[in-house]
Amino acid sequence: MRGIADTGFLVAFVSLNDRHHEWAVSVAKEFAEPLLTCEAVLSETAFHLGSCSTVLKLINQQLVTLAFDCNDHLPQLEALAKRYADRKPDLADLCLIRLSEINLKHSIVTIDGDFRFYRRNKREAIPLVCPLGR
Repeated sequence: MRGIADTGFLVAFVSLNDRHHEWAVSVAKEFAEPLLTCEAVLSETAFHLGSCSTVLKLINQQLVTLAFDCNDHLPQLEALAKRYADRKPDLADLCLIRLSEINLKHSIVTIDGDFRFYRRNKREAIPLVCPLGR
């Protein structure tokens, strides 16, 4: 399985007291290669964890790899921001939607229910890996 990591998943993976921790750890074992992500997700993760060093360890341990540069996708990100303005997506969500558009065999690993409403390539549901009931 191939995946794209969202903030909530990474926070749950690291935080032993997170209600989704066990789910995140079990899901992480299913991926043979690092999960793709973006700097916006890593920044959010560092903020929520209160630790940049922990986020850097996730990269060093190859749980995640940076796979996105906003400069290369500005027109698409602007179009996504306009399309979903009513949902007020953050930059990380927009980057993950775009990552999903360019990595069609990857699912977004998230605890965020908003991804059920977002579409890649305007109409296509984004494949998700998320906890039951989310």
